[in-house]
Amino acid sequence: MIGKLLKRFATVGRARTGEDGSIVVEGARKATGGKGKARIVMTMAVFFGIFSTISGRLVYLGFQTPDLSGGPQSRVTASRPDIVDRNGEVLATDIKTASLFAEPRRIVDADEAIEKLSTVLPEIDYEQTYHKLKSGAGFVWLQRQLTPKQQADIMQLGIPGFGFRTEKRRFYPSGETSSYIVGLTNIDNQGISGMEKYIDEQGLSDLQASGLAVAKDLRPVKLSIDLRVQHVVRDEIAAGLERYRAMGAGAVVLNVKTGEVVAMASVPDFDPNNPYNAQDKDRLNRMSAGLYEMGSTFKSFTSAMALDSGKATMSSRFDASHPIRVGHQAIHDFHGKNRVLSLPEVFLYSSNIGSAREAELVGIEAHREFLHRLGILEKMQTELPEVARPTEPKVWKQVNSFTIAFGHGVSTTPLQAAVGCAALVNGGFLMQPTFLVRSQEDAMAAAKKVVAEKTVEGMRYLYSLNAEKGSARNARVPGYRVGGKTGTAEKVINGRYSKELNFNTFVAAFPMDDPQYLVFTIADAPHPEKPGMTDVAANNAGVMAGNIIRRAAAMLGVKPDFSHENGATLVSYQ
Repeated sequence: MIGKLLKRFATVGRARTGEDGSIVVEGARKATGGKGKARIVMTMAVFFGIFSTISGRLVYLGFQTPDLSGGPQSRVTASRPDIVDRNGEVLATDIKTASLFAEPRRIVDADEAIEKLSTVLPEIDYEQTYHKLKSGAGFVWLQRQLTPKQQADIMQLGIPGFGFRTEKRRFYPSGETSSYIVGLTNIDNQGISGMEKYIDEQGLSDLQASGLAVAKDLRPVKLSIDLRVQHVVRDEIAAGLERYRAMGAGAVVLNVKTGEVVAMASVPDFDPNNPYNAQDKDRLNRMSAGLYEMGSTFKSFTSAMALDSGKATMSSRFDASHPIRVGHQAIHDFHGKNRVLSLPEVFLYSSNIGSAREAELVGIEAHREFLHRLGILEKMQTELPEVARPTEPKVWKQVNSFTIAFGHGVSTTPLQAAVGCAALVNGGFLMQPTFLVRSQEDAMAAAKKVVAEKTVEGMRYLYSLNAEKGSARNARVPGYRVGGKTGTAEKVINGRYSKELNFNTFVAAFPMDDPQYLVFTIADAPHPEKPGMTDVAANNAGVMAGNIIRRAAAMLGVKPDFSHENGATLVSYQ
C-alpha cells in the first residue's frame, strides 16, 4: 500500500510536449517534496504508531498473571502473628500451602478431568465438582490446602484449565496439647475459637481487610502458658480419662500471685491440624465453657464466708447430730459423725449439715453476696472467648442457701471455682484469670480485695489440715506442702440427680505456707479404677492433681522442702 502511494505522489504535476515531441511531466520532483512529502511522513507515522501500540500491548500482557475473575480476596492469604508460650515455644504459626482452582471456561471434558483428579483426591465429590466445572464461571475452588505431594501429583496429570494458588494456613506444632487454649482458624485463616479468635477481635481482622497484615510487621503473641506444664496436665488428664473410664476430665494450673493460667486442658479434645471432630458434642472445653455443680469444693467458700463474716471462728461449733429438714427435704451427711462439730471438723469431715449451719449463721443475702463478690456467679472476664455464664436461683430461699453451702443448686465453671479458691489463699485478692503474660505488679493493680487476711490464714490451715488428715491425702507430694479439698457431687442428667454417676472436683494449692500455684482438676462421670474402690473425688480427681504437682512443681520453680516428715503440710493457725 505504501509503495502505491509513493508512485502516485511521484507522478503528480503538469504534462507538456517537449521539443522532440516527448511528454514532459513538470512538478514531479516538486510533488515528491513539499505537501506530498509531508503526507508521506504523516501516513508512515500513523502506521508506525498503530504497530507500536499493538506490539507494546502484547509485550505487556505477556508479563501479566491470568485474570482469575471471581477469585478470592487478598484476605484469604493474609498473615497471622505467631502464638508462642511464655518461654517462646511456638504454639501456632503460618505455613504456605497450595490450593487447587479451575477455570471452567477452559475445561474441555469435565468427566475426564474429574476422573483423573479422583486418582489423587479420591474423596472429592463427583457431582459437586461436575457442576462447578460445567458452570462456565471464570474461577472456582476445587480443593483448598493441599499437601506438597498432592500438588505434585495433580500437576503430573496435566489437566488443562487447572491451576494452583499459594495460600497460608495455620500449623499447630503442639497438636492436641493446647488445642482449647490456642483455638482454630477457618479455611480463610480467620480465627474462630480460642486465642486465635481473641487476636482477631483485637484488630487483626481489620488489618487483614485493609491489606496491612504483613508477616514481618506482626509480633508474636506471647501467652501465659508454659508448654512443658501444659504437656504434663494434658498427659495426666488423658491418662485419667482412660483409667477411670470417665466421660471427660480436665485441669487448670493457676499462678495465684498473678492470675496467669499456666496450663489448662480438657479431654476429649481435638487435633487443630485436622479438626474433623472439633464440633462433636463431647468435645467441650469443660474448664471454661462447661457449667457444673461443684459439690464439696464449694465448702471452701462456705467456711471462708463464715470466717470472713466475723460471726464464726475456728472455735465455733455447729450441730450436725441430726439431719436438717426443710419442708419435704432433708439434708444428710455422707459419712456423718452424728455430733456437734467444730468449724475445722465441718471442713475435714465434709459435713453437709455443718456447711448448711454455717450458711444459716451468715444469712441468705450475705451468702449470695459473698459468692458474687468472689466472682463465682458472675460471667468470668478473660481473653478466652469460650466462657459460660453461671446459673443460680432467681430467688434464694432458705433451702437454696442450705444446698448451695455444700455445692448443689448453683452451676459455675471449674476455672471460675479455681479463681475463687485462689483468692482464699493468695492474700484475699480476686484476680481475673489471664492467658497472657502478666506481672505481679500489674495483677495487683487490677486486683480486688475480697476477704480479710485472717480469713486467708484460716483457709490455708483448713486446706493443710485436710491434706494431713482428710480427703486430700491422695494429692500430697513429699516436699511440696500441698493442701486441698475434694468435691464429689451427684451428676445432673436431664434435670435430675443421678445415683450412679458423679461429677468430681479437687482443688489443691502449694506450698501451703505461702501458696504460689493452684491446681483444679475435674473427673466427669468416672468409674472406680479397681474392684472394691469407690468413685469419690479422692480416688480420681485428687490423684490426677497429685500427679500434676509431682511432675510439674520443679518446672514451675517451686523448691521442695523435706523438713516435714512424710510430706506433711500442716500450717499453724492462731
